[in-house]
Amino acid sequence: MNNDQHAPIEWRFSRRAQKLESSAIREILKVTMRPEIISFAGGLPSPATFPVEHMRAAYETVLSKQGKVALQYGPSDGYAPLREWVADRLTREGTRIEPDQVLMVSGSQQGLDLLGKVLIDEGSKVLVETPSYLGALQAFSVYGPQFESIPTDDGGLLPETIADIGQGARLLYALPNFQNPTGRTLSVERRHALVDACARLGVPLIEDDPYGALCYRGDPLPKLLGMNPQGVIHMGSFSKVLTPGIRLGYVVAPQPLVRKLEQAKQATDLHTAQLTQMVVYEAVKDGFLDQHIPTIRKLYADQCQVMLSALEEFFPAGTHWTRPEGGMFIWVRLPEHIDSMKLLDEAIAQHVAFVPGAPFYANAPQHNTLRLSFVTVSPEKIREGVAKLGKLIAAKL
Repeated sequence: MNNDQHAPIEWRFSRRAQKLESSAIREILKVTMRPEIISFAGGLPSPATFPVEHMRAAYETVLSKQGKVALQYGPSDGYAPLREWVADRLTREGTRIEPDQVLMVSGSQQGLDLLGKVLIDEGSKVLVETPSYLGALQAFSVYGPQFESIPTDDGGLLPETIADIGQGARLLYALPNFQNPTGRTLSVERRHALVDACARLGVPLIEDDPYGALCYRGDPLPKLLGMNPQGVIHMGSFSKVLTPGIRLGYVVAPQPLVRKLEQAKQATDLHTAQLTQMVVYEAVKDGFLDQHIPTIRKLYADQCQVMLSALEEFFPAGTHWTRPEGGMFIWVRLPEHIDSMKLLDEAIAQHVAFVPGAPFYANAPQHNTLRLSFVTVSPEKIREGVAKLGKLIAAKL
């Protein structure tokens, strides 16, 4: 029988699969790959910060000295020297972290998926910021939670509101440093209030911190992990401080949770690539990040200031935006009658792209918002792109 004569399969997807949706950002990125597009859309680190030669040397060292180990299967919880490095680095924040509290994962997105898998049941109450990181909403949504949105203001989430909505919640997910998508930073006072509120309710607090090292000036603010190591789950990543192509992150949590996450990971991918972990350890073990991160901070601070100045010059009255103290994003609020999704179509026609804000809301999306990322665009193109957006917005007033 000719293969062409076989009847096509009618695919019957699981209820879970039927709930899956494409990431709005990843779909937009397909458009922004066109070379003529000035893209403020992607949350991509600047390739100018990638330490290519340093990573090449690390690969060569690992493969020449420990190649057979690096190319073999590894333990599910991760490469022990790298886990020790992570534990020691976080211990410097004021709380002793043990290596067996550290689970290496294949990028932060896997960490989010594993946390959803072991903490969320169908209908579980999950607390998130307003707005929140789209990747987390997407990862958690697979497990059918009931999202409760925590009110926010220009200073981030409002801890005093948690007592009213947090009873019985399975977890609270937050990005306290230069939040994606808003760029907001939670003050020290609010950090303590947030940790205390979750502790009183017995709600696990997920501190997602991929941008914490990217402050533009001064020292990073204290981590939530150090305020309550028994109640805070800390997530970190090498994507924003080394390179995202390695897909390497980590989860730090109390040992009972780490062991359960490890079991879930065994069912997912057995372990994160041993070669990648050994190369990253070789790259960072002698203090390289302490030299490298300041160069990223300066570049991003300069790029951010260019965009803030351009917004002041080209955006019309009635638009408002955040002024981040670090990280990669600026959040813009337009007059209420402007739908940023429709604006995006017009912007792409003018060869400019951004991310509409609505997908970042778990509930009650605000369609007059958008996210701008400035780190991969030259100063000249930042000014050109912002000027084009300003004209499109002004035409709608």
